[in-house]
Amino acid sequence: MRGARRRLCSALIIAYGLFSLYAAYTVFLRPRRPAAPRSHRDRRGPRGFTDHVALGNEEWNPWDADEKNELAASQQRYEANLKMIKYARSHLEQTSLRVQIWGKAAIGLYLWQHIFGGHLEPADMIAQWREGSQNAGKTYFSFLTGPSVVPGYFSVEAEHVVLVLNGREPSKIAYATQWLHYAQTLMETRKIQHVAVVLLGNEQCNNAWIQPYLKRNGGFVNLLFVTYDYAFVNEEDIFQWPLGVATYRNFPVVEPSWSMLHDPRSYLCNFLGTVYKNSSRETLIEILKQDGLDKLCWIAAREQWQPQETNESFKNYQDALLQSDLTLCPVGINTECYRIYEACSYGSLPIIEDVMTPGDCGNSSVYHSAPLQLLKTMGAPFIFIKNWKELPAILEKEKKMSLHEKIQRRKKLLEWYQNFKAWMRQKFINTLENSFLPSDKG
Repeated sequence: MRGARRRLCSALIIAYGLFSLYAAYTVFLRPRRPAAPRSHRDRRGPRGFTDHVALGNEEWNPWDADEKNELAASQQRYEANLKMIKYARSHLEQTSLRVQIWGKAAIGLYLWQHIFGGHLEPADMIAQWREGSQNAGKTYFSFLTGPSVVPGYFSVEAEHVVLVLNGREPSKIAYATQWLHYAQTLMETRKIQHVAVVLLGNEQCNNAWIQPYLKRNGGFVNLLFVTYDYAFVNEEDIFQWPLGVATYRNFPVVEPSWSMLHDPRSYLCNFLGTVYKNSSRETLIEILKQDGLDKLCWIAAREQWQPQETNESFKNYQDALLQSDLTLCPVGINTECYRIYEACSYGSLPIIEDVMTPGDCGNSSVYHSAPLQLLKTMGAPFIFIKNWKELPAILEKEKKMSLHEKIQRRKKLLEWYQNFKAWMRQKFINTLENSFLPSDKG
């Protein structure tokens, strides 16, 4: 009996020892099942262990929470990328036209930055190469400018091209024709299909040199957008284009502000510019001095025109626009001048000498409202005068206006200018699409 008990105890001890050995083997020596790959885990260690421990699991994984989070994030990224691809695909399907704009005149910056509201990279205005792009209507536009944009040394990435050229004087025309010949070669080799030109025209509207290049005259240029009251504007393939601001002097895109709209301004009017001998500008200065009105206005006259401004003179000019209720716009070589659009940018109402200048501008039965046909057609809320002798009465009335009345006038001017640019943008896009896209007519 005693021997049987001893054998039973020995068996229990052996069983306990075997169980202990098995337990030790299970905990310390038994190979684990491979865990999920941890290539995307957070190497800094587990987060929120106590929040994510699952009771009853066969094996607790301290990285389990991170793996689930990473999986969820990956799924979100996948879905976001899928949406982007679908959006891009649908947008490409909607975009029927690709147009590349070659900005080889400063007026191109007015087109792109002021009218289109486009951006350029790099932002540095003296960079050798600048570019930007945007979708508008059914068209994808890309814009190239800078000294490094030269014929044959950049990629032509569209079948439709808009050339922005300067035709104001012979040297500029010679340069412009080089670009036209380059575009013509691309047309002949079928690398591009259509060409439109935005032209800074001659101030006396002597633009005969461009006529042979127009398709209507046997050339290849489908559309022409030209500045000033060019007599050949017909609203079919030749359109008037606004002169805009002096981008060659780096005049900026001005965003209207609360203070621009509401603050009192220190001066009734301003005129900072060149006074030519025997011109109406001399008459203007004399009238201001005779009545002592020059003391109420910011007047800075110079005898010689300067193509570039100094930092100081440019700042003074912008301050004068911002601090004046009215901007005086006497005629120069042409009635239309940069000052008109620059004054609009700052909410300073232009007073315009509404007189035709010598030359070939506006000599057409189409131009009943010339000069400034485009601005008048668009209902520009300016003050038009025929003689500067009318100015004293205008300024006397100005003295009596309340700030509230001036604020309402500024608001009307700024809104009109924004709408004008938006209208020009839409007209430009529609004209290109109607001309370049294939007709749906059977």
